[in-house]
Amino acid sequence: MNATLAAWSAAVTLVVTGAITGVYYAFSVAVMPGLNAADAGTAIRAMTSINQRIQNPLFFVTFFGPLVAATVTGVFLLILGRWSAGVLFLVAAGVYLVGAFIPTVVVNVPMNETLDAAGVPTDPAAVVRVWASYSSAWTWWNSVRAGASLISLLLAGLGVYLSGTSR
Repeated sequence: MNATLAAWSAAVTLVVTGAITGVYYAFSVAVMPGLNAADAGTAIRAMTSINQRIQNPLFFVTFFGPLVAATVTGVFLLILGRWSAGVLFLVAAGVYLVGAFIPTVVVNVPMNETLDAAGVPTDPAAVVRVWASYSSAWTWWNSVRAGASLISLLLAGLGVYLSGTSR
C-alpha cells in the first residue's frame, strides 16, 4: 500500500465531507428560513424545484463520497499500520452513515417525495399546514444530518493529523 494513495484518499474524504456538511448547513441556516419567510405555496413550489434539481451527478458525488472515501481511507491506513488514524476514518464513515446517509434515505427523501406528489393544495389553510409540517420536521432532520456530517469531518481531520504523527 502506498502512503501517497492514502493521503489522496484522505484529502478526497475531507473535500466531499466538507462539501456535504456545507450543503446541509446552508439549508438549515439559510434556505429553509428563507423559504419559511415566503408564502407557503411559493415555498412548496420552490422546495419541490430544489429537490428535483439537486439530484445531479455532482451532488451524488458529495452525498455518497464521505461514506465511500472515509471507508477506503480507513482501510488504506489500517493496511499501512496507522491504526489510530484508520479507525478514526472508519468511525467518521460510521457517523456519516448513521447520522446523515440513513436519515436522508429514510426521512428526508420520502418527505420530499410526499411534498412533490401532493403539490400545492387549493385550500389556503391546507397550504400553510402542509408547509409548516414539512418545514419543521425536514429542517430538524436536516440539522441532524449537518451535525453528523460535521462530526464526521472533524473525525476525518483528526485522522489526517494522526496519520502523520503516530502509528
